Amino acid sequence: MPQFGLRDNLIKCELLKNEDLYTYLEDFSFFLGTYNVNGQTPKESLHPWLSCTPYPPDMYCVGFQELDLSKEAFFFNDTPKELEWTKAVSEALHPDAKYALVKLVRLVGIMLIFYVKKEHAEFISDVEAETVGTGIMGRMGNKGAVAIRFRFHNSDICVVNSHLAAHIEEYERRNQDYKDICGRLQFRQLDATQPPLTIMKHDVIFWIGDLNYRISELDVDNVKELISKKDFETLHNYDQLKRQIDEDAVFVGFVEGDIDFQPTYKYDTGSDKWDTSEKCRVPAWCDRILWRGKNIKQHHYQSHMALKTSDHKPVSSLLVTGIKRVNSEAYKKTFEEIVRNIDKMENECIPSVTLAKREFHFKDVKYMQHQAETLSLFNDGQVPCQFEFIQKPNELTYCKPWLTANPPKGFIAQGGSVEIELEVFVNRSTAPDLNSGKEQIEDILVLHLERGKDYFISVTGNYLPSCYGTSIRALCHMREPIQDMPQETLRELAEMSANENTVNTEKPLDIPKELWMMVDHLFRNAIKQVRKCVCFFWGVFLIEGSCPAGSNHSVAEALLLFLDALPEPVVPFSFYQQCLEICSNVISMLPQCHQNVFNYLAAFLRELLKNSSSNRLDVNILGKNRKHIAVKAPSFLNVLLLAVALFFSQHVELLEGNK
Repeated sequence: MPQFGLRDNLIKCELLKNEDLYTYLEDFSFFLGTYNVNGQTPKESLHPWLSCTPYPPDMYCVGFQELDLSKEAFFFNDTPKELEWTKAVSEALHPDAKYALVKLVRLVGIMLIFYVKKEHAEFISDVEAETVGTGIMGRMGNKGAVAIRFRFHNSDICVVNSHLAAHIEEYERRNQDYKDICGRLQFRQLDATQPPLTIMKHDVIFWIGDLNYRISELDVDNVKELISKKDFETLHNYDQLKRQIDEDAVFVGFVEGDIDFQPTYKYDTGSDKWDTSEKCRVPAWCDRILWRGKNIKQHHYQSHMALKTSDHKPVSSLLVTGIKRVNSEAYKKTFEEIVRNIDKMENECIPSVTLAKREFHFKDVKYMQHQAETLSLFNDGQVPCQFEFIQKPNELTYCKPWLTANPPKGFIAQGGSVEIELEVFVNRSTAPDLNSGKEQIEDILVLHLERGKDYFISVTGNYLPSCYGTSIRALCHMREPIQDMPQETLRELAEMSANENTVNTEKPLDIPKELWMMVDHLFRNAIKQVRKCVCFFWGVFLIEGSCPAGSNHSVAEALLLFLDALPEPVVPFSFYQQCLEICSNVISMLPQCHQNVFNYLAAFLRELLKNSSSNRLDVNILGKNRKHIAVKAPSFLNVLLLAVALFFSQHVELLEGNK
């Protein structure tokens, strides 16, 4: 139904409330499969896995993990493994039906493929795919999830394929990965005015993947003994995922079928033998399939020992799900009755709301730290009402860039209420003017009711200036903390930084004291750490692993954030063309404070290289990865400059232009 305003929104809402009057359930079968292929290419037919059911399923959702373990997979979008495994899947689908590929989505080595019987394809709509990385530094794609959402008849379905953190002791990290995926993975809607859909906003959710939960509190011999006895029920009691679900730590509301097959990890590649390597991994059910929703029955849940390509065994589940379909005659009757009732209501009165509060004050707002207040609206009128925050005269948006209202528009049923989150968030684009005092945390929101009046909401607050978003030149003229300086002084320093001809009689610091404190801390505490921890400085890891928690990592993050937030990069924008035209003596042409910062950071890099015997970092590592880092993590390039063949975050065009 077209979205043309309050009336149509209300009709849609009433239709959803009365859905049971015009829909009925019809069963459809979903084949779900997950396989960690350990970076291998397909060496055998997948038919024993994908065609194990007597009748062809209506849909296939096939997930892979560790599709490609090469370093190149982190930096490039394409990998030959994608085509190889997709071809192997398409050749192994059930031979008694014809299938259409609906969607494929991949994040590094995590891939999800969605097929549907051709006769059902016309009933598939609103298909969207998204990815979220939870790996290195909480963002890289070596771990994370890919997901596909779609509408089938009258049901919204979401399929998630995830690869969570490894190692037996990291179950809490796996819990956090799950929460991060649920919180960060969002699908855009066709109606751009509507907020994104999260995973949990679907009627049916299928979750597959290498969840990496292990068997704990039993040694490897005890585990293998229980497996040999096929006492999977006892063994399952020591499964970390079962325990975390029982404690409501993860997958609340999800269901997993009974496990009556042996653990799917870890085997010697090419065999059915348990891991005989030096590590001798304890067998575990790493590969799992869960679901959430009503009217779902599991017909099988099994592993497939015949496949020996990987150190994992693939797992499959056949779920028969009741999908809502529409009865056309019943729909027409319900629709007409709703329209008659709305016609009657529209003639009775105009909309109005009560605001619980009209003034909001945000105290001590800080850079990159969210603050939120709740605006409560109550519909005290006789009819439903539609609200929207509207622009003020001569303004392009309804609010300042540091402020958002969520949702910015919507409607409230008669006697109903809605809560709107007013959120203040200062980022690199808004911080400079707030630091200097050119802008204040002050705004007026105009809340408009369709066919009703406008309400005015005051938003005020105080911003705590910081070095983030303050220019290098201004920081070099600050000898005391920025928050202790008068607002007028900060405004003068900002104007001085913007005008290169302005002369300050007081001798400035050679480099900002904040930059010195961070680099000095890293120099004293992290200079000899192994390469895993030195590579965080580039924002990309060259080997799998995570930097140990502690102040060194936090200071490095703060340094990267500081450089990323600079209003003017270390090599100012005005010098870009000169950098491209001449590669010598460019640094000597920079403003003195920028030149000092460049030389200071370059000296720190030289110290890192001097300690290469301890931190395993060398020139080749810096050189051969600089372009990949520029593409994948431009904000982290702010650390290096032309002289060491790397550039700062805002200098990506320099890098591309000076190959």
